[in-house]
Amino acid sequence: MAAENVTIDHYAQQLATKSERLQQRFAELGDWANIGELEVFASAPKHYRMRAEFRVWHADDDLFYAMFPKGQKFNPIRIEEFPTGSKRINQLMQPLLEAIKAQFTLRHKLFQMDFLTSQTGEAAVSLLYHRQLDEQWEAAAQTLAECFDINIIGRARKQKWVIGGDSITETLQVQGRSYAYQQVENAFTQPNAGINEKMLAWACQHSIGAKSTKQPDLLELYCGNGNFTIPLASYYGKVMATEIAKSSVNSAQFNLQVNAVDNVVIARLSSEEMTAALNGVREFRRLRHIALDDYQFGTVLVDPPRAGLDDDTLHLVQQFKRIIYISCNPATLMANLQQLQQTHRLKAKAMFDQFPYTDHIETGVILERI
Repeated sequence: MAAENVTIDHYAQQLATKSERLQQRFAELGDWANIGELEVFASAPKHYRMRAEFRVWHADDDLFYAMFPKGQKFNPIRIEEFPTGSKRINQLMQPLLEAIKAQFTLRHKLFQMDFLTSQTGEAAVSLLYHRQLDEQWEAAAQTLAECFDINIIGRARKQKWVIGGDSITETLQVQGRSYAYQQVENAFTQPNAGINEKMLAWACQHSIGAKSTKQPDLLELYCGNGNFTIPLASYYGKVMATEIAKSSVNSAQFNLQVNAVDNVVIARLSSEEMTAALNGVREFRRLRHIALDDYQFGTVLVDPPRAGLDDDTLHLVQQFKRIIYISCNPATLMANLQQLQQTHRLKAKAMFDQFPYTDHIETGVILERI
């Protein structure tokens, strides 16, 4: 219990430091950013990561998970447990490795293992090899999958062997409702499921005003597998969501169907392409089944990569009455806010601690047009 309290106290101190640093960044924007308190959403201090990637190190007959000090790729640190990983990852790690170690066909030239788990205990494990896989490997992997009740994906150069499936189903609880998400191996998903639920609830809470005032439609850029799209859809008349990665588009379409969401259209376009289409600069065959004139957008949701919004997209979102901006990089967020404060007022701001014990900060802001 004492060790547990030390961990909790350490996390509380680290969270306070991060939130102070983010508050200082907002303060640098001046009086415009002083509206309201910064909401801080804490993570569980342990077992919060649903994904993990480990190098596998061979030492004579031994085999172990390894991480490396920065710049020291031949100086492995042996990993016996991973407290930040989900309980399911920790349950699987050592027994699975021992089973692999016992079979030459499974261990031979294995160099990496990736874990993807859900809050309900589903798991997919990717085994990465520096050799070609064969039927002998497939038979051994099938037995391994059945023994541990997991999906296994074998990867080698120009090979992908799937045992049981290459995805799991994650169930998220948001605003009293359950949502099911297909999460595919080797595709992006939110790593901290608990914080993801808090982010989705926060975005929904700040969309209630849109629902009550009957703002009709939502444009979402960078929708991924429909993470935000699905719970937010009920707050808007129609939703158009864009995503460029084909695998993410396929998962988003699947997730819409599983969750019986029927007012969303997915366009496989980048944010830059969507901007060009909405501004009438260019027509896209990928939009031929979508009548843009049928939409009356009032709100835009953006969850961009670390580089933030490009200039054209930034000008596009300034045309919207409401902006929901989720950022994984405070530096580019603040740079974008420098321009957005010319046209919008800040209504709410929040910090979501996706990655405890790191410097990473996830931020959400709500902006309304002046």
